[in-house]
Amino acid sequence: MKLNTLFNPRSIAIIGASNSPGKVGFTLTKNMIECGYSGEIYPINPGAEEIQGLKCYPSVLDVSSEIDLVVIAIPANRVLNVVEECGRKGVKALIIISAGFKEAGREGAILEKKLVEICHKYGMRLQGPNCLGIIDTITPINLSFARTMPKRGGIGFISQSGALGTAVLDWAIKEEIGISSFISLGNKADLDEVEFIEAMGEREEVKVILLYLESIERGQKFIEIAKKIVKKKPIIVLKGGVSTAGARAAGSHTGALVGSFIAYRTAFKKAGVIFAESVEELFNYASAFVEQPLPGNGGVAIVTNAGGPGILVTDLCEKLGVPLATLSKTTRQELASKLPSAASLGNPIDILGDAMADRYEFALEKTLQDDSVNSVIVLLTPQAMTESMGTAEKIVEIRKKRPNKPILTVFMGGYSVNEASTYLKDNKIPCYDFPEKAVKTISTMLEYSRILGLEEEQVERFTDVDKARVEIIFQNARIDKRNVLLPHEAAEAVEAYGINVPKIRVARTSEEAIKFADELGYPIVLKIVSPDILHKTDIGGVVLNLKSPEEVRISFEEIMSRVSQFMPHARIYGIMVYKMLPSGREMIVGMSRDVQFGPLLMFGLGGIYVNILKDVSFGLAPLTKYEVDKMVEDTKAYTLLKGIRGEPPSDIQALKETILRVSQFILDFPQILEMDINPIIVYQEGRGCIALDVKITLTLD
Repeated sequence: MKLNTLFNPRSIAIIGASNSPGKVGFTLTKNMIECGYSGEIYPINPGAEEIQGLKCYPSVLDVSSEIDLVVIAIPANRVLNVVEECGRKGVKALIIISAGFKEAGREGAILEKKLVEICHKYGMRLQGPNCLGIIDTITPINLSFARTMPKRGGIGFISQSGALGTAVLDWAIKEEIGISSFISLGNKADLDEVEFIEAMGEREEVKVILLYLESIERGQKFIEIAKKIVKKKPIIVLKGGVSTAGARAAGSHTGALVGSFIAYRTAFKKAGVIFAESVEELFNYASAFVEQPLPGNGGVAIVTNAGGPGILVTDLCEKLGVPLATLSKTTRQELASKLPSAASLGNPIDILGDAMADRYEFALEKTLQDDSVNSVIVLLTPQAMTESMGTAEKIVEIRKKRPNKPILTVFMGGYSVNEASTYLKDNKIPCYDFPEKAVKTISTMLEYSRILGLEEEQVERFTDVDKARVEIIFQNARIDKRNVLLPHEAAEAVEAYGINVPKIRVARTSEEAIKFADELGYPIVLKIVSPDILHKTDIGGVVLNLKSPEEVRISFEEIMSRVSQFMPHARIYGIMVYKMLPSGREMIVGMSRDVQFGPLLMFGLGGIYVNILKDVSFGLAPLTKYEVDKMVEDTKAYTLLKGIRGEPPSDIQALKETILRVSQFILDFPQILEMDINPIIVYQEGRGCIALDVKITLTLD
């Protein structure tokens, strides 16, 4: 198994081991002695003969036996020498706790680069530096700062923040949440989240993988590995730095709308990774995945002793798209046979405030028997006659008899339900203090079930494309020392990939414009051609609906005059002339190349409103047909495209094909930095769509 040396080493050396409480080396040695590790432990410290009852060695080279894993906790300026010794010794893996590397500035970065070079030289894998170590409750090992080992369980936790990691670990110990493995990534000089996800994916003991991440350097590899692992077990991510304030200034609408977090969120979606918005959600989801079966077909049933919480759950289910079960006639009749006449037999099933444990037991049994029910949320509010503990015991009994459908519980209140809540959790039934947490958890479980049900879809490749034609267009722009294509060049480039564009001519004089207008047919549109003018309407560089040669002449001269006035230094290549198109639905298809994840495509409502309404969705290339379907359907504009108030539907299939062609286009040409088709006009069903305005920006190199 990959990284087995880190998770299950046969022997461990601790460089910087100490007899002095308060020192890192003391804690690491003490934790290893007390955790129950059965392999050999070698304290390394040239200033001691014995540390905490173990024989101490001046160097790893003085240990006669083989050493699998070395953990280093000494000042950064001494690390390179001992790492070199580890390499000569034949050590397989290192964990470097020491700080003072790239996080400390330029000199530290140089030191870290040399550190990695030594590791590569000897074939050693490195966790860290500047990390807080590793815990594995299966082996067991505890090379961390945690005071005690967490309870053994099925959660693998990978944290980029050491401080957050230890705080969460301490909280998990208090809450008695079962952990299989804990990894602190540190600076990720060698090993990163991708390798640890892959390693945890191979470990049977790990049932769910949790991550706290602030950055992903190998974005495309992350997606590749995560897509494989999520077919075995869920991956849940809490991402630090979700603000879009870092969105860079960009020439395209797509670039302007993309913040780094949008790229991460889109990447997680493509990989099938579940996104959590807080540490609490991270572990709420994890506990449910570890302790409960996945929901099958059907809907969620709600059993409650209070109407208000039942309504809250119902509302949130609708908001999150969680289907509610429609109970069968047989189930409703059976419920009516023993429940009070005032009870509600729909869904939620309100068994009334005076419900005791036996009434909960009856309602839950009958509800779980219904084939339309895929899961149950049990709500309890403490009334004078409520038997919180008795109800919890009945739920646990039913869980043992009916293990195939998830049961989530919400015991609202404080002191009066604490014992019952703890009892449920101890018996592997998730229990929450408020209903929203249960609904979000079941929604996540349903989403993961959907992910598992998706078949691997091949990316479609179009063969009716002219790649050579595009290469010539790009080459000519380079020769002209431009990285922004002129509008007619951009239109010609996408046309080479089977995307419909209007017939365009470029006129350099008003007489030439009239000639082209006569050939194309009226009404005519004129649009300035300049690499220095991105938003042409702002300076009056676009004139629509010209119906005669005289109007074309006058408008041509007025455009030239306005451009000369407002942007006198702009390079002018002429004025585009094309026939005005019939109206249709104005959409946008765009792309911005993300540093980590590659081409990020955008679709949404286009025209002048794109930056105002921001009704857009995103996907990472290469796109499958399913992903394009989701991109289109996830926008409010989809309702317009389907047709409203008797209007005929738009040609959605032609639009989706265009998005797929754009996906192939930008993958075939990695030198495309940004791209917008805005608007792309979508006509009625069967009449296709046409890219009216295309912007393409190339990389500068």
